[in-house]
Amino acid sequence: MRYFTYGEKELNYLKSKDKRLGEVIDQVGMIQREVIPDLFEALVNSIVGQQISTKAQQTIWKRMQDGISSITPEMISHMKDEDLQAFGISYRKVQYIKSAAEKILSGELDIDGLKQMSNQEVCDCLVQLKGIGVWTAQMLMIFSMERMDVLSFDDLAIQRGLRMVYHHRKITKELFLKYQRRYSPYATVAAFYLWAAASGAVEGMKDYAPQKK
Repeated sequence: MRYFTYGEKELNYLKSKDKRLGEVIDQVGMIQREVIPDLFEALVNSIVGQQISTKAQQTIWKRMQDGISSITPEMISHMKDEDLQAFGISYRKVQYIKSAAEKILSGELDIDGLKQMSNQEVCDCLVQLKGIGVWTAQMLMIFSMERMDVLSFDDLAIQRGLRMVYHHRKITKELFLKYQRRYSPYATVAAFYLWAAASGAVEGMKDYAPQKK
């Protein structure tokens, strides 16, 4: 198992830039986030995880790892749709996964070429795939490519973490960009702590979003 690599340098930088985030970092301590170095495998994992809980994603992913000898474009393209669905993946997601595998095998997508691209170029390239939006591309940059400066506006838990840490009622795009600039070039590491705050890792923190009646 491999984890996202960061350390004191990144944490000290964030603490020097932002006192409130610094307090969260001190309370939570080091966070280990597992990464999947193989880009195709990570892409499949990201598609599986769309719009389901982390726990459900982990369960399905474990079934796939146990049931498929190696999660490669070749292997996926040879599998029947119903065999993939049997792991607990929706029909639509099976189509997304197979479409991505076919594009890689045909040479239309050079998945290893993504490593040489900027964050924006990776996004622009991946969103051309069926079922891949900006959020999925950003998760791939974090959890496979280990990019240091990724913060996702489309991630609801990031927005929740920002509301909780900074006592905001709503996160506008303008407000989000202010924090993104402050955290750069280590926005990904900040994201780990915003996710932790959003999941209740800091006692006494609450969400300041207005309650729906």
